[in-house]
Amino acid sequence: MATVHDVAAYILKRRGQMTAMKLQKLVYYSQAWALVWDERPIFPEKIEAWANGPVVFELYERHRGCFKVSEWNGDYHALDKPERETIEIVLDFYGKMSSQELSNLTHQEDPWKDARKGLGPGERGSREITHAAMAEYYGGL
Repeated sequence: MATVHDVAAYILKRRGQMTAMKLQKLVYYSQAWALVWDERPIFPEKIEAWANGPVVFELYERHRGCFKVSEWNGDYHALDKPERETIEIVLDFYGKMSSQELSNLTHQEDPWKDARKGLGPGERGSREITHAAMAEYYGGL
């Protein structure tokens, strides 16, 4: 199985420099749609419901303090053909959106909202957005 770093490397290879927040959201949507279309996760790392939307902590550890990122230490060759195809569709649909638009979109969707229940706007939180929650919500769209 690929890692979240492999997915990030692939996204940046395909789309070039972007904000760290946008990268986080594109990784999130890649995982969500892989769960629906491929019926399996692309990467094992968990996704947390932070105040600004879904975040994979392992990515955050590397880009902390960076507004924009342009390359990533990961092996995009670790992704198989269905995984790459899923990411390409995600990039075609979500890739045009700004980081703020993507963040706003995640805030309107049940997986993030449900994981944030009981937390105020802007309040720190690290509850997991589960695979089951993503597959159920996005599979119903």
